[in-house]
Amino acid sequence: MGPTNIALVKLFQADQALRKAQARLDDAQRNVRVQERRVAELQEKTNASHTQLREQQATAGRLDLDMKTRDAHIEKLRDQQKTATSSKVYQAFLVEINTEKTDRNKIEDEAIEVMAAIEKTQGELAALTAQLDAETQKLASMQGQITNTVAKLQKEVDALRPARDAVAAALPGKALAAFERLADHDDGEAMSAIAKPDRRREEYLCTACNMDLVTDVYNKLHSRDDLVFCPSCRRILYIPADLPPELAVKKPKDSQKKERVVSKGPPAASKEAWTEEEFLTRVERANSPALTERQTAVLDVLHSSIPGVTPAFNGQGAVNPAYNVYAEGTSGHILRVNADGRIFGFWNAFADSGQPEVGEYFRSLMEPFAVDSSRESEPFSADEKNLEKFDAGEVIAALRSLSEKLVERRATADSSA
Repeated sequence: MGPTNIALVKLFQADQALRKAQARLDDAQRNVRVQERRVAELQEKTNASHTQLREQQATAGRLDLDMKTRDAHIEKLRDQQKTATSSKVYQAFLVEINTEKTDRNKIEDEAIEVMAAIEKTQGELAALTAQLDAETQKLASMQGQITNTVAKLQKEVDALRPARDAVAAALPGKALAAFERLADHDDGEAMSAIAKPDRRREEYLCTACNMDLVTDVYNKLHSRDDLVFCPSCRRILYIPADLPPELAVKKPKDSQKKERVVSKGPPAASKEAWTEEEFLTRVERANSPALTERQTAVLDVLHSSIPGVTPAFNGQGAVNPAYNVYAEGTSGHILRVNADGRIFGFWNAFADSGQPEVGEYFRSLMEPFAVDSSRESEPFSADEKNLEKFDAGEVIAALRSLSEKLVERRATADSSA
């Protein structure tokens, strides 16, 4: 990729690191914010309950005053009734007194209802006050506990921001604007790596939306410095570190032939060489899902970056096309992976190169799975140990362990020199 695309990937990585740190900070503060909202809601309910109680108490006071006023008026009417000079005046006072009593009883009934409401509100207010006190204490405890965590996460965010800003400042304005627009739109996912789902086919897809991409997208990204967008999700595409040209781009047949190593098996008269595609097709035709799965797993690891361990496809010989595996410092291959599922070990390759102890170490790792190379010419039998019965994870672990041994040996050699 060109300098602009490389700078965009660096910005994307820095931006992702900053956003993840910010997300961790937000998550740490989220519980406190939720508790703060809970306390605020309880405080609001408590204030409303206080206001309601005061209004009810004011109504009760007004009704009590009204009843007392009417009681006094009734007593006054009774006194006046006693001094009545005629039956007609007496009856008039009696009607007025009864009317006042009826009105007074209505006010008394209303006052009783108001007093019941006051008692209910007082109970609700007491419960709200107790709940508010408890939630307020909980909030204070949470704030005390999270202070150090928030300070640490905030420090992490502040430390990452300058690196992100520095990378952004180095980008051309047009590229930066496109990145910022997509980052805002897609929550930071402004870029997407391309992937090659089937290493036998030169086909690619966008890892963000899983949509197929044009065949020459890898060449465009690898050889140019233009921004290439996914036609579906519109994210900026880039080549990931684990997809180098030797894995991403199908090699021409001529260059493949130059890299092949001649096998020990005799070539068939009807076919001089196999391609990798034909080799894998032969694996698939074995009609054994277990064999295909384990064969693919081992080949995927062989094609990954294991320091000091290198695979090379050998298509010479139609009988047994295979992958030969070489180790750093050896002149010949150390393993041979056949399409029929057998793995042969060439332990002497280490001894011939002056590393007998490494050879014995590798043999101890692989002997339960690999067949000795001396038996390579023997016919294949169903009861023979083969890849279909192997634990692919153990084979992979053995290769990685060998890699560590080679790295350790090289470091020892360098320090001695």
